[in-house]
Amino acid sequence: MPHRILFATQRYQYLKDRLLSLMPEWEEGVLDIRDFPDGEHYHRITSKVANKEVILVGGTIDDKETLELFDIAHGCIQEGACAINIVIPFFGYSTMERAVKKGEIVKAKTRALLFSALPPTSSGNKVLMMDLHVDGITYYFESAIRPVHLYGKDLVKEAALEIAGNRPFVLASTDAGRAKWVESLANDLHVSAAFVFKKRISGEETHITAISADVQDKLVIIYDDMIRTGGSLLHAAEAYLQAGACEIAVITTHGIFAGNGFEKIKQSGIIKKVVCTDTHPNALAINDELLTIKSVDKIIAEYFN
Repeated sequence: MPHRILFATQRYQYLKDRLLSLMPEWEEGVLDIRDFPDGEHYHRITSKVANKEVILVGGTIDDKETLELFDIAHGCIQEGACAINIVIPFFGYSTMERAVKKGEIVKAKTRALLFSALPPTSSGNKVLMMDLHVDGITYYFESAIRPVHLYGKDLVKEAALEIAGNRPFVLASTDAGRAKWVESLANDLHVSAAFVFKKRISGEETHITAISADVQDKLVIIYDDMIRTGGSLLHAAEAYLQAGACEIAVITTHGIFAGNGFEKIKQSGIIKKVVCTDTHPNALAINDELLTIKSVDKIIAEYFN
């Protein structure tokens, strides 16, 4: 097995540190990074990567981060890495996985094609992604790149049991789109699953018409793959409360909390607990007792064991 060396983009250094503590046999990759006044960015790989297996961690959380991830990956290949594993904890633009209106650019695919353009290494290129919004995104990658979809299912189940304690609960989703995933989790936990039926009024407005399960006097734990602004989540939470739920808690893999998303959730007063993972750095900037953050470090490390 070739020697493994671990790099990370600037905003994912925290996950690199966690992985190194779990896998001390991995070498820490070192980069020299500088930003210029004109907005350009300098990167230099100062570690030797020739004939080593590179593990590179970075989310495509914005265009700058995406290009930094691509640049570092390309640099490692150029320097002679025998294999490269690009770990993308949060794959951006995953909700733009298809065109709804004529002329819309399917950016989940263009981002996949970007990484597909990396030159091949002798032992292969892989892209590892966590809890994708749509499973089919893996099929957007082309050439010799091998996509791998990692699942945070065990973390979600662990979080649900910690929230519930000894209380019975219903595992719920924000809409029918995530129903199969939530149903699978609920079956593993031996609890009931619930989801809401929505009717779209306009491009910006939906109306909840029904709930699929009895939630009267029950703890409802809502799972969604990501929380962005929190709007859909709060609509669903209100519906479950109106249907008789006694308490609402939330689990999400990707805590994006765009804008004032987390504050909106907190100020609503209707959600008593939020659990997310550390796939997105935004969550780590929040210091609030309402939020618990679990790391995906073990899931990533276990893949390489």
